[in-house]
Amino acid sequence: MITTELIEQLFEAAHIQRWNDHIRPQGFTELDKQAHKMLIAYVLARYEEDDRGAVVDWRRLIEGGIFEYLHRIVLTDIKPPVFHELMRSHGDELNRWVFNKVKPVTACLGDDFSQRFTAYFASNGQGGLEKRILRAAHYLATDWEFRIVYRLNQGLFGLEETKGKIANELEEHYHLAGVQKIGLGKKTYQFVDLAGQLRFQKRWSHSPRVPETSVMGHMLIVAMLGYFCSLSIGACDARIVNNYFCGLFHDLPEVLTRDIISPVKRSVEGLDELIKHIERQQMEQRLLPLLPHAWRKDLLYFTENEFANRIVNEAGICENVTEEALRTHYNEAKWQPVDGELLRCCDHLAAMVEAYLSLRHGLRSHQLEEALRTMQRQYAGFSCRGIPFGDLFDAFARSC
Repeated sequence: MITTELIEQLFEAAHIQRWNDHIRPQGFTELDKQAHKMLIAYVLARYEEDDRGAVVDWRRLIEGGIFEYLHRIVLTDIKPPVFHELMRSHGDELNRWVFNKVKPVTACLGDDFSQRFTAYFASNGQGGLEKRILRAAHYLATDWEFRIVYRLNQGLFGLEETKGKIANELEEHYHLAGVQKIGLGKKTYQFVDLAGQLRFQKRWSHSPRVPETSVMGHMLIVAMLGYFCSLSIGACDARIVNNYFCGLFHDLPEVLTRDIISPVKRSVEGLDELIKHIERQQMEQRLLPLLPHAWRKDLLYFTENEFANRIVNEAGICENVTEEALRTHYNEAKWQPVDGELLRCCDHLAAMVEAYLSLRHGLRSHQLEEALRTMQRQYAGFSCRGIPFGDLFDAFARSC
């Protein structure tokens, strides 16, 4: 069962600034970088399946991303050249130190999670297709950032050397079909670029906060919470994977419509439905054409009715189902199940912690305090799939 300590650990990456020895725009936090990386990893993995006929272990890909995320939180302040040199010379010792730092926080996920975490970094070489995809996604996300940094830092000492190193790393992964597609600078790159703009859309834009979080970073937090909750309820692998990617993509339409806050959506009867219609229209006209046709149905499945419990029935049509039916009948890969109600709880929990962290740092506003108390009342005594969300909301509220 997830704990408040684990949730706060996930938000540590929102404090970590990237390229902090360069001129850079807001939005270059480690949280945003890791979110962008996992979105790119999805693209690369799909291309490996579709173009190369590869078999991708999607759960291993997701877990690898989470393991690397937790590892990066502990060690990210080290500059990349120094980090890579230290890992080459003292990698085992550094990894053991990271495990010891992270293990108390992740103990709530069970010994199996800790053992997989340790084994992931102990494996020699590239460690399989999933590790190669994650490594390539890491450098592609870094390259996306660097293109912006480069324009702002012309003439800065060492800039050209950094440019060359990133290009060399990308060349090492050119055997991946998706790296080649993105390298063309056409539709696939445009999708990655457009999605990356969610890094600049701030959450709670009407209220100052510490740390500031973006829509992109929020999506990753919801995805990881959804993954951890899925583990605790005994979900099948397909359900675990779907819950993660539905969390990761659930706010993707906002890159086209921007974040429309809940009070506005609820202010006029029928407005929420109209906004959903506009989001789908914008997705179909502007975003989906940037992706291979075979992927578009999946993206719509991830982003439409994102908080509904659903499956794909025998006719290949999305169908809403009850929580009980999802648990007792549809917990199999062939149904492609999604715990939408669980993800809604994770979405609200992430928002609760965003408000809590700012209030804990002494940055108080009416909007944050009202949101925190409203969510505390809304979830009082509430459980979903046996997970006591009410206790988690109450714990954060009482800490303020």
